[in-house]
Amino acid sequence: MPFKYYKDNREFIKALEKSGDLVTIEQEVDWDMELGAIVRRACEKNSPAPYFKKIKDYPGWEAFGAPMSTWRRLNIAMGLDPETPINELQDEYIRRITAPTIKPVEVSRENAPCKENLLTGDDVDLFKLVAPMVHGGDGGRYLCTWHMVVGASLKAPDNVNWGMYRQMVFDEKTMCGPVLPFSDMGKMFYEEYAPIDKPMPFATVIGMDPLSGIAACAPAPYSEAEYTGQLMGEPVELVKCETNNLLVPAHAEVIIEGEIIPHVGIEEAPFGEYTGYRTSPRAARTVYKVTCITYRHNPILTVSNMGIPTDEGQLLRSFSLALEMRKLLESQQIPISGVYMLPESTHHLVAVGVRNAYPGIAHQIGHLVFGSKLAPWFHMVMVVDDKTDIYNLNELMHDFSTKLHPSKGIHIYKSHVGTPLYPFADPADRKYGKGDKVLFDCLFPLDWPLAETPIKVGFSNPDIYPLEIQEKVLSSWKEYGFKD
Repeated sequence: MPFKYYKDNREFIKALEKSGDLVTIEQEVDWDMELGAIVRRACEKNSPAPYFKKIKDYPGWEAFGAPMSTWRRLNIAMGLDPETPINELQDEYIRRITAPTIKPVEVSRENAPCKENLLTGDDVDLFKLVAPMVHGGDGGRYLCTWHMVVGASLKAPDNVNWGMYRQMVFDEKTMCGPVLPFSDMGKMFYEEYAPIDKPMPFATVIGMDPLSGIAACAPAPYSEAEYTGQLMGEPVELVKCETNNLLVPAHAEVIIEGEIIPHVGIEEAPFGEYTGYRTSPRAARTVYKVTCITYRHNPILTVSNMGIPTDEGQLLRSFSLALEMRKLLESQQIPISGVYMLPESTHHLVAVGVRNAYPGIAHQIGHLVFGSKLAPWFHMVMVVDDKTDIYNLNELMHDFSTKLHPSKGIHIYKSHVGTPLYPFADPADRKYGKGDKVLFDCLFPLDWPLAETPIKVGFSNPDIYPLEIQEKVLSSWKEYGFKD
């Protein structure tokens, strides 16, 4: 059955306004850093999403910043109550994506708002689109920060990938940006197109509906369009591009079509990264030649601003990768109570709750997750027992500070897979995408005598306060005079 969802960003914006999760800015803002500074500040303060009605030099354009940088906005995008706890959000998400897949439907141009305006040939000009200078010190103006790039396998055209790969404007008809070889589109491009010197068709989608955006960030095991259908509960509507055979969300704001050129590079970066640092060196990166642009009337640019937590990159990758790890561990029958990838850690720290059923269980978890395809995106795993609330930072810090043995509980995995973006990595490791990993085993050894095993002293521990006492205190809490 269909769930509550938003067919486009405009419906989503209205929902955020209704819930108090949107601030509409009527005064004109400058695309040169002012817009980016507002979005960055909103992310760092967990403020409502900024919606810009007027942008300097671009009459008729609007912008929507930080569309999904809070758990509240992610809940709303999923059609849930904004206050839904993270574990319940995870359960609902898994319930949807384990249902039968739902294939997309193709609609005509007449029923696709993204086709309302068309630029081809000499009329193609990327500078007609708002491309903000997102951070001071960036290598250029980044048009594509909350978007998705659509590409298809040369050998199996039905194998289509939606992914987020940042794109900087180089000139009127050219963009550039990193496509890492281990990414899904990177595998297609470098393993299929580049060896035979064949350009790869692409379509960049800006301002897609929120659930398509979630799917583009997720490590989907099959078509992201079908994945979106599962999240929606009904087919996502797609439309064919003008200059290639790729299908794109019909209700998006802007579509940029063209080809990715093999064996050519244009200098790109630096750029403020999801790690909260500017770590990308300026280097030759993947080139996108643009052949066509279509867009809606009064288009709305979507803007994510990477930096100090929390923004979309950290939140959504934390969410989707944690769910994949949860499925992996459950498939191996590890008795976990949950998996949480802390967005505040720039998703580098993963907390796993587990029933301490047998010796070495933390090591088993470490080997499984560090050996998975998810490993490049994190380097710290913290294993705690199932009585710890892994979504509560205070409880995690308490376990880390009191249950982690300084020498016996810390285990290093040398020369593992990493990303070029780790701020702590030396230049050589960044260049080759290497990185060490660490496991924090915060479980008390099973061979300790029960009488000598420390007992956590807290309100919710029935060994300290019986359940009837807890219930009495909770039911009388406001009568005592407390407000929360």
